[in-house]
Amino acid sequence: MSADTNQPLFQAKLDNVRCMTSVLKSVSFKDFATIFISVNGLKVTVEESKCAQINAFLQASLFQTYKFSGEAIVFCINLNVLMECLNIFGGTPGSTYTSLHMRYDDHDKPLSLVLEEGGIVTECQIKTMEASEILDFNFTSLGVENKIIMRSECLRDAFTDLDESSHIIEILMSPHNPCFRLSTFGQAGSTATEYPKDSDFVEVFECSKLQCNRYRLTLVKPSIKALLQSNKVSIRMDKRGFLSLQYMIKTEDGNTCFVEFLCAPDEDYQEY
Repeated sequence: MSADTNQPLFQAKLDNVRCMTSVLKSVSFKDFATIFISVNGLKVTVEESKCAQINAFLQASLFQTYKFSGEAIVFCINLNVLMECLNIFGGTPGSTYTSLHMRYDDHDKPLSLVLEEGGIVTECQIKTMEASEILDFNFTSLGVENKIIMRSECLRDAFTDLDESSHIIEILMSPHNPCFRLSTFGQAGSTATEYPKDSDFVEVFECSKLQCNRYRLTLVKPSIKALLQSNKVSIRMDKRGFLSLQYMIKTEDGNTCFVEFLCAPDEDYQEY
């Protein structure tokens, strides 16, 4: 509790918990996540091998009530347990809404969840742990060389058709044809999907130079969860070849949330 006000460090209320679980589902591919809480909202971060990172952003405006004490809050939590608690009433779309009251009293204290549906109330206390250091990818808009914003549906088809036997995925972005290309190199040979910059699926095309980088497919695949739920995706590469996939997800109540996937290029496969 805050020493001055005897109030919890953080508390929030949400009328429809599915607005939160639909976003968190996008990052639930590892057991543990790091949660950052600020005046702007919650950031849930999951890392893979210190080479890839996925961040789900739940902005404060998503919640009907959002109170933050001002102290920096960061902790590690079992993401599987959190999702099980949030879905304790089933979480089926079209059913009665489940409301959520979430609070965090003090550092090293449990995260408290109170869920209510149809007059039935369930309270959960989830253990929190000290967070490990999170890798800073230092991916900024100033360093971006190329950027494409496109409707997610076409990228879903491309990712669905990826050759599972390939160790890498190659992403090419260029001012000239082929403007955007996804390639894999599997046991049966190479496959590629190309998109021109004037495609109906492409909304923004800002490519200043040719870039062709390769990424380990096992690192990129977890981002497909976010892709499946998203409406649009922003694909960016910076000068180092680092990849950013930023997914825009519409929640049931009409809010917009973002999930960002970051991945370092695989130097072992750059000369394939």
